[in-house]
Amino acid sequence: MRFTTRFAPSPTGPLHLGHAYSALLAHDMARAAGGQFLLRIEDIDTTRSRPVWEQAIYDDLRWLGVTWDAPPLRQSDRIPAYLDALHGLWNERVLFPCTCSRRDVLGALGAPQEGAALPSGPDGLIYPGTCRHEADRMGAFPDGAALRLDMEAAMGRTDFGFIETGEPTNHTATTISHSAKDLRTDVGDIVLSRKDFIGSYHLSVVLDDAFQGVTHVVRGADLYDSTKIHVVLQRLMGLPTPTYLHHRLIRDDTGKRLAKRDDARAISKYRADGCSPDDIRAMVGLERRD
Repeated sequence: MRFTTRFAPSPTGPLHLGHAYSALLAHDMARAAGGQFLLRIEDIDTTRSRPVWEQAIYDDLRWLGVTWDAPPLRQSDRIPAYLDALHGLWNERVLFPCTCSRRDVLGALGAPQEGAALPSGPDGLIYPGTCRHEADRMGAFPDGAALRLDMEAAMGRTDFGFIETGEPTNHTATTISHSAKDLRTDVGDIVLSRKDFIGSYHLSVVLDDAFQGVTHVVRGADLYDSTKIHVVLQRLMGLPTPTYLHHRLIRDDTGKRLAKRDDARAISKYRADGCSPDDIRAMVGLERRD
C-alpha cells in the first residue's frame, strides 16, 4: 500500500511549535516515501471549534511549506459515519449508556490512601463501572445518551494482538502487546459518545484514519497510551491498523510540553516577528529544506 499519513489539528486555538514539528515530520516522511500527506480538521467539538482558527491552520501550514494531497477532511461532515459505527457497536452489545458525571465518578472511586493517586488511564480517571452493571443493552439504541465501551465485553469479542509502533525519526518500528486484563484495569470503559455531541476523539480518529486510507500515524508520545484504545476499536469494527509512530514532544525551557494557551510559541507570532520556515525547522530540530 502507498505510504499515507496525516496531520489532524483541532481548530480551537493557534498552532504552536509542537504542531509544527508533528506536521513537518509527517509531511517530510510522506514526501521522502513518495506517498501521500493528508490534512484532517478535527472539529467534532463544535462548542470550542472556530472558523478563524481553521483558517489560521491553513495559513500557518502553507507558510511552513506543508502541502496536502486531497481536500481537507472535516470531522463535522462525518457525523453520520460516527453514528452508524455507534449503532453497530450497540448491536454487538459492547456499549452501555452512562449517566455519571465527573463528580459521580470521583465519588464512586472514593478517597485514595494518603499519598496515592486516583487510578487514571489514557482517557482520564478509570471508570468504576457504575452504569455498566445496571445497563439494559437489549433495548433500542439510546439516542442522546453518553455511551461507554464495555472493555471487558469488547475484549471477549476480539483478539487484541500486536501493535506495530516506533519512533519516526529513525524510521524503526517494534511490536507491543497488551493483555485483556491490562486494558480492563489500565484503560477501563472509555466514553465513545457524549450527550452533547456524537462520537469522541477515540471513535472518530479510528474511523477517519480508515476512511482516508492512512497507513502510518505520526503523532506525539502523549498519545502513545491512546493507541491501545484505537487498536481495540479497529479490531471490533474490522478496520485496518496502521503503523503508529510516536515522536518526542516539544517542550518549553522548563521542560513543560507546549499547549495552545502558550501563545508566545504560536507559529503566527513567529511569522509576525520575521522568522522564516527554516527558522522554525531549526527550533524543533529538523533539517532545513533543500
